Amino acid sequence: MPLILSAFASGLLFGLGLIVSQMVNPAKVLAFLDIFGHWDPSLALVMGGAVAVSALGTVIARRRGVPVLATRLEIPSRRDLDRRLIGGAALFGIGWGLVGLCPGPALTAITFGPWQVLVFVAAMVAGMALFRTVPSDWPQVTFRRRSARVADDA
Repeated sequence: MPLILSAFASGLLFGLGLIVSQMVNPAKVLAFLDIFGHWDPSLALVMGGAVAVSALGTVIARRRGVPVLATRLEIPSRRDLDRRLIGGAALFGIGWGLVGLCPGPALTAITFGPWQVLVFVAAMVAGMALFRTVPSDWPQVTFRRRSARVADDA
C-alpha cells in the first residue's frame, strides 16, 4: 500500500508541476522551441530544475544503494546509441515540435485540454502499440566510443 500511495503522490506532484510551469500549454512550449522567432526561454528554467532534482536524486540513490520503497536500485547503465533510440528520439522531437506536447503533459492536459489533446494521446498510444510489433532481434546499429588507444593506432 505505501508503494501505491507514493506512486500516486509522485504522479500528482508531477502533474501539478506540469500545470504550474505551463508545460501543458502547447503555445508556451512552441514559443520555447521557436528560437529564431519570439523565443520564450522560461521553460529552460523548468527543465534545468528538473535536471537538477533528478541529478540530486540519482546521487542520493547511489550513495544509499538501497531504495526506500523498492527491493533493488535500478539505474540505467547503457550508454550506446542504436537505431531504435535515435528513431524514437527523432519521432519524439518531431511530435513535440509540431504539437507542443510530450507524453507527461499530454496525459495531464487530457483532463482539461481541447479535443486535439485526445487525438495526440491516441496517436501516442498507437505509436507505443506499433513499437511492440518491432521484433527485438531487429538489426541495430550501435555507435560506441573508440578507445584512445584504438584511435591513436588508426
